[in-house]
Amino acid sequence: MAQINSDKRRNLWFERLMAIIATVNLCICLFDLSYIPWRDSYLRKVPQITKVYDKVKGIEPHRETENYLANVKLLEEQVSQTGLKSKESATRLEELRRFSTEMIDDNPFGAVNKSGTLEKIKKRMRDRTSVESAKLAFGTFWSQAYLTEKGWNQEIAFFNQKIQPLIAINYYRRIDENGEFTDDFWLIDLPFVIYFALELLTRTFYIRRRNPGFSWVEAVLWRWYDLFLLIPFLRWLRIIPVLVRLDKAHLLNLHPVRKQINQGVVANFADELTEIVIVRLINQIQGSIKQGDLTRWLLQKENGSEYVDINNINEVEAIAGILIKAIVFQVLPKIQPEIVAILHHTIDGALNQSPIYRNLHNLPGVGQMQAQLSEELSTQITTNLYKVLANVVEDPVVAKLSSQLLERFTEALGAEMQKKQVLSEIQSLLFDFLEEVKINYVQRLSHEDIEQIIQQTRQMRSQASVTTVVSQSSALVQTKNKPS
Repeated sequence: MAQINSDKRRNLWFERLMAIIATVNLCICLFDLSYIPWRDSYLRKVPQITKVYDKVKGIEPHRETENYLANVKLLEEQVSQTGLKSKESATRLEELRRFSTEMIDDNPFGAVNKSGTLEKIKKRMRDRTSVESAKLAFGTFWSQAYLTEKGWNQEIAFFNQKIQPLIAINYYRRIDENGEFTDDFWLIDLPFVIYFALELLTRTFYIRRRNPGFSWVEAVLWRWYDLFLLIPFLRWLRIIPVLVRLDKAHLLNLHPVRKQINQGVVANFADELTEIVIVRLINQIQGSIKQGDLTRWLLQKENGSEYVDINNINEVEAIAGILIKAIVFQVLPKIQPEIVAILHHTIDGALNQSPIYRNLHNLPGVGQMQAQLSEELSTQITTNLYKVLANVVEDPVVAKLSSQLLERFTEALGAEMQKKQVLSEIQSLLFDFLEEVKINYVQRLSHEDIEQIIQQTRQMRSQASVTTVVSQSSALVQTKNKPS
């Protein structure tokens, strides 16, 4: 027992370790999936990450937008050295006007789906200069007259706070020989995939050893959810094996969620399956009625061929005989007192309704004599009736006559049933009755009914489990208390 508990603890720690590794891999995959959509946020909040992870995604600074910002820095340096109205500053401003026009025409943001960023830059510049055209707005902004009028420090601060961050988030992403964006994340993911593949291979080997009848495919499918850890695409699906592993490792309790999911799946499946099975059964019965199979079965014959009898016994006759014997020899003796009481009451009622008896009832002793007479008479009638029925059942002649009666009844019924009008009317009524059953009962099976059945099944299982535990505990206590 101690060895078993020790093995269980080791297995639990191993499962927890593997669950943690799978969770780490999932977190890395989710970060990779979020990197491109959220790179702007990473760049603003944790630029150190972008410096490292940009290489994984093949991201480089875009030369056109980087050159634009570099020229803005040169302008700032030039203004600080020679002033805004110097010839050198005028040359820098002219270059920035030309770069602005090229940026609007070439749209360097479009290659990485950031055209919206360029539109935001153009709108902010138009609002700042109160000019409708984006090109004219940039031309106005990078002019000595505008910057002198509005104030150099104020306008360059606006640019550095509102425009420069939008231009800085633009980037260039390399394209591989297949025409796709470069993505070297597989180099990070590959060690995890190899590790999970070796783990799955080892688990498959042990599963086959515990279940010799399993093939390799069946053993792998035993851990089907682990296959998502090996798929190099749709990596977000790895959340499935991670949740399963965390649950098995007792690091996350998914029993309520799993219970609800199972209940929903089973309820829907059971609802549809029940309808399908019952409707199909009724349809088959309706088909048999249309073809006359039901009538032929009742009559135990087919047109042009003998009825197939597997035991040479008339089942209807045998069942009737069993029921009659059970009623006569088993049921009637048990209900004889009740029958006597009914007859006693009936005889008393008949006597009380007689005018002659009502006149004699006033004589002394007549009332007591009536009670005794009624009781003896009802008892005698019941006893005699029972003897007659018993003799009838056991009498071979009566049995033969009963068989002949049943056979004649069957023939007469068959002859009447074979009349076209009677047969078609019965078939039509049975067919319509079954159709009404389908409409009114089968197709109205509700999801709540199935869920109630599932809940009752669970309660039965819980009660059975509690009973089993109590029985085992009682047996263990008795074993311990048993003298050695």
